[in-house]
Amino acid sequence: MLATVTSAALNGIEASPVEVEVNSGETGEPKPVMVGLPTTAVKESIDRVWSALANSGRRLPQMKATINLAPGHLRKEGPLYDLPIALGLLKATGQIHSELLNEFLVAGELGLSGQSRPIRGGLAMALCARELGLRGLLLPARTAEEAALVREMEVYAVESLDAASAFVEGRHSLPRVEARFPENQDLLDVPIDFAELKGQHGLRRAIEIAVGGFHNLLIIGPPGSGKSMAAKRIPTIMPELSEQEYLEILRIYSAGGMTLEKGLKAVRPFRSPHHTISDVGLIGGGSIPGPGEISLAHHGVLFLDELPEFKRSVLEVLRQPLEDAQVTISRSAGKITLPARFMLVAAMNPTPCGTDGGNSRSTPSQIQRYRSRVSGPLLDRFDLHIEAPALSLDELNQTTEGESSETIRERVLACRDRQLQRFGKDRWNVNAAMPPAAIRRYCRLTTAQSLLLRQAMERLNLSARAYDRILKVARTIADLSDHTELADNHLMEAIQYRSLDRSDNY
Repeated sequence: MLATVTSAALNGIEASPVEVEVNSGETGEPKPVMVGLPTTAVKESIDRVWSALANSGRRLPQMKATINLAPGHLRKEGPLYDLPIALGLLKATGQIHSELLNEFLVAGELGLSGQSRPIRGGLAMALCARELGLRGLLLPARTAEEAALVREMEVYAVESLDAASAFVEGRHSLPRVEARFPENQDLLDVPIDFAELKGQHGLRRAIEIAVGGFHNLLIIGPPGSGKSMAAKRIPTIMPELSEQEYLEILRIYSAGGMTLEKGLKAVRPFRSPHHTISDVGLIGGGSIPGPGEISLAHHGVLFLDELPEFKRSVLEVLRQPLEDAQVTISRSAGKITLPARFMLVAAMNPTPCGTDGGNSRSTPSQIQRYRSRVSGPLLDRFDLHIEAPALSLDELNQTTEGESSETIRERVLACRDRQLQRFGKDRWNVNAAMPPAAIRRYCRLTTAQSLLLRQAMERLNLSARAYDRILKVARTIADLSDHTELADNHLMEAIQYRSLDRSDNY
C-alpha cells in the first residue's frame, strides 16, 4: 500500500516541499529502503523510527518498505523526516485509515521512545505550507511556536508519535498553537545604558547620527576610551522591531538552529564575533550552506572590535554584502541567498601599541602597516569615522550621569519618522540606503556648498563613494535637526567624519 506525507527541506532560510512516499507490502526483508538523496543523518531515521514505532505499541512492517523523499534531486539533511516517515509507515501498513494527513505539512525528530524533539526552520516550513495551500502543520511543540507566527496556518504541537497518529485518526485532539509575537524589549529592562558612558561627547554624537540614518561607523581610540562600551549600547537607542522585521530575523535564526526570543522580548541582534573568525563564519556557508554572522546581524548591529586584527580576506568579503544588503553563497550542496542588512560598527586602536599618535612608541612605518590592514575600499564603506580620545582624570572622576539611552532614542525615533515620511515603506527607507536618484532629489546643494564639498574631495582625496556617503550623513544630520534643506553646518559636520580618508594615512 502506498502512502504520501508532505514535509519540507531547508535550503538556507527557505523551505522547499518534500513528498515522503512510503510503499509497503513488497517482497523481501522487512527492513525499509530509503532513496531520494538522503544524507547520513536522514538514513539514520530508519533506526529511530523503528524503535519509536515499537515503543509506541505499533505493529512493525512485516514486509519490505521503500521510502522515497521526492524530488530526488534535492538534498535532504537532518532528522526532521522522522515523524512523517513514521506516519507514512503507519498509513502504508493500514494502521491509519484517515485522509486528514494529506491536509498538513509534517516534520519532527523522534526519540527512541516515540517522543518528539524540536527541529530548526519551523517558520520557513509554515511559509512553505502556506504557499502549498495546506491547512496547517504538525510540528514538535517548540518548533510549532515559531511556525504559528504565520497567522493563516493551523499549527498543532505534537508531543509524541502516538499523539500525532491519534490526531490523524480523529481519536484525540492536539493543542493548537496560537500566534504570539513577543513584546519589544523595554529600555527599563535593559541592564546597560548610555548614561554609564563617561565623557566622549563627540562619540555620542556620531553614534546618534549613525543610528539615526543606519550608517556604518568606525571608532578609533586608545584602550579604555569606551569604544566597546559605547558600541554595546547602540541597540538601546535603535527603533523597536516591527512585526515584519522580527519575522525576517527569526527566520534566519531558526534556520541556524537558534532562537531570537529572550523571555518573550524581541531585541535587535547585536553580533560581536572574535577577530579569529573565518570567512565562512562571517558570511555563512559550510558544506550545507547556512547563515553567518552578517546574516545573524540582519536588522541589527555587527560589531567588529580590534578591526585590524581580523584577517584581510575576512574583511574583504564584507564589501559586497554592505552594498547589496544580502549575500549569495554557492556550494556543491546548493546555492542560497541570505539577507544581510546590518549596521556595521567597528573599533580600532590609533596605533599598534594602542596609544595616541603623539605618545606612541610605534614607528611611523609600524603605524602605516597597522592601519593599512584595513583596505581603502572597505574604509570607504564606513559613513562616519570618529576618534574617541583617552579620558581625562576629571572625566573619569565625574559622578553625574550622561544623557540616557531613552533620551537619545527619542531623537533617533523622530529622525527615523522623518525618513519614513519621505521615503514611505520602500526597502531603502533609511538615509544610508538611498539610491543615487534619491540622493539627487533629497540632498541638493547650493553653489557655495558644492564648492565646499569639492574642496574637501580634493584635499582629502575622497572617492565617489565617499562623496555620496557624505551627502547621506548630511541628510541624517539635517533630519536630526528637523531641517528640510541641507545647511552649511550639516555638510561641514558630515565632512569632518571622513578623517581617515587622508591619503597619507592609507
